[in-house]
Amino acid sequence: MPQIPPETTALATADTPKPASLPLLLAALMLVMFLAALDQTIVSTALPTIVSDLGGLRWLSWVVTAYLLASTVVVPLYGKFGDLYGRKRVLQIAIGLFLLGSALCGLAQNMTQLIIFRALQGLGGGGLMVVAMAAIGDVIPPAERGRYQGLFGGVFGLATVVGPLVGGFLVEQLSWHWIFFINLPLGVVAVAVIGSVFQTQVAPVKHQIDYIGAVFLTIALGALVLLTSLGGSQVPWASLDVLCLVLFTVIGLVGFVHEQRRAAEPILPLHLFRHRTFVLAGLIGLIVGMSLFGSVTFLPLYMQVVKDASPTSAGLQMLPLMGGLLVVSAITGRLISRWGRYRIFPIAGTLLQVVALGLLSRLQVDTPMWQMNLYMGLLGAGLGLVMQVLILAVQNSVERRHMGVATSGATLFRSIGGAVGVSVFGALFSHTLLAGLPADFAARGAGSGGLSPSAVHALEAPLQEAYLQAFSGAMQGVFMLAAAITAVAFALAWLLREVPLQAAR
Repeated sequence: MPQIPPETTALATADTPKPASLPLLLAALMLVMFLAALDQTIVSTALPTIVSDLGGLRWLSWVVTAYLLASTVVVPLYGKFGDLYGRKRVLQIAIGLFLLGSALCGLAQNMTQLIIFRALQGLGGGGLMVVAMAAIGDVIPPAERGRYQGLFGGVFGLATVVGPLVGGFLVEQLSWHWIFFINLPLGVVAVAVIGSVFQTQVAPVKHQIDYIGAVFLTIALGALVLLTSLGGSQVPWASLDVLCLVLFTVIGLVGFVHEQRRAAEPILPLHLFRHRTFVLAGLIGLIVGMSLFGSVTFLPLYMQVVKDASPTSAGLQMLPLMGGLLVVSAITGRLISRWGRYRIFPIAGTLLQVVALGLLSRLQVDTPMWQMNLYMGLLGAGLGLVMQVLILAVQNSVERRHMGVATSGATLFRSIGGAVGVSVFGALFSHTLLAGLPADFAARGAGSGGLSPSAVHALEAPLQEAYLQAFSGAMQGVFMLAAAITAVAFALAWLLREVPLQAAR
């Protein structure tokens, strides 16, 4: 698509709430944030049931990856669209896309449809969080903004914690379709409130949207995720398909870098890569994203298949991970405010993640649940020591005028890590599981590797034991790879420099 010429003046909108409606508007924005965060984790406990109903074990991870990938790519564009056309209009469109995708996901009849509709849902979901956070800056004065940003951060954490639990409850009491249908009434309420309490004032503003850069970024990320998902599992590494995906990945990356050099308002300005802290925080955040979303996706599978937990119980068993993340993140923030230093926290956090992932890689069929809860709590604590500290480090190290784009850039890397990580771990899991099953497993009436938890526990004892051993072995491979990758983040964390926190950032 052609870019808007520099001399073109677009009419943007400055959105403000009606004086008496600010609490109502903030409640609606928090609901939007809740929906965006909820859909990143609510699917995890429903995956075994979805695969059992729709089939397609090899594509299991794409139910999560499609959403993460689509929402990642559009995040920078929503920021620009919000500046051009006003937060109100853009947020309403994003919610509309999200609700349309949610409805279609709930109506999906096969895995292909579900993956496509999840991508559509992600195109809307990518705008929910970024526009809602930007809208706070439009309606809250700077002196009070920190308190409200913290409140919204708490909503994000709450949604992350309750996502697996709500997903498990809906699957068990209703059906997996309702993990998507539940978004509809909540989203309609948010649209109605935002439409009624926002006032629009026209104000001229000049902006360019880097559509070409967005296209190249989409090509690069899409090809990379397909490469990591299909390579070695569904197509040989030495095949023409893999060669084409590699080629598209390279073309997308080269084209994106070239476009960022010439774009008037690039999605990710290349000068940021001269900032040591930005580069390190981006790389560490990418790895942390892989650890977080990989764990949230595959741990509920282990609980339901190996431990015969119900979907609701599997969601409850995720609380140590999410609780550890929330509690330690809050404590870390207070300690940083008191000490004025942050470098030690990413170092300690990545080390704790390596230890926790290493312990999770030792999971067996007979591992006690208390041990698993302990390992998940350690992993959550490690994530809590790192995630928000990286954003703080980036914001503290760049110039004030680059803070917004640097923050979105660091967040972009974490989202990319989540999308690629779930894809890589999913491919490894599926390949290892199928390879670990006896050669005559399907011939003996047990079907393929894509069995529901109930079907697994209905197998004859020898077949059930073989399946559970293969399943545990596949999980071990996933967490061993995650531990090895996170060890790289631990090494990178030592390279971070301690930049004194600025009082007036």
